[in-house]
Amino acid sequence: MHSKHKYLISKIFDCYQYARLERIVRYWRFKDHDIAFTNGCFDVFHPGHADYLARAADLAKVLIVGLNTDLSVQRLKGPERPINSQSGRAIVLASLSFVDAVVLFNEDTPERLIEKVRPDILVKGSDYEAEEIAGADIVKQNNGTVHTLSFLEGYSTTTIIEKLKKAQ
Repeated sequence: MHSKHKYLISKIFDCYQYARLERIVRYWRFKDHDIAFTNGCFDVFHPGHADYLARAADLAKVLIVGLNTDLSVQRLKGPERPINSQSGRAIVLASLSFVDAVVLFNEDTPERLIEKVRPDILVKGSDYEAEEIAGADIVKQNNGTVHTLSFLEGYSTTTIIEKLKKAQ
């Protein structure tokens, strides 16, 4: 395996690797790096996702992305989703230079993962009110902050899927 490929794969943590994740989070904390956390399905990656993640990464030295597993996406979005597998979605996210870790989670919300990471900054899209963001209470209890970011106009996974269906 080439070293760049090993690096890419090393940025991905599955649901059962919380001990490995906790070790790297401790290292980042030792290095005095602030940590931002966001999450999502990131099913059909588009410019809106890239813009959102880049702006989330600008908020801290480290960006951790929680990624819904295939089973979690199916529960949230329906039986026809996800379009791309969790391993494919994780590789795309890990390939972004400003994403430091991609962590798969099987629950409907990343609250348990946020409890493990305890990020300094929790980031979600502005379609959420700060109070309704899963894990916001945990972050605030640990003196962290919650940020909402607007989305890049004209991009949505649902719209892309609808366009593809109409083109058939």
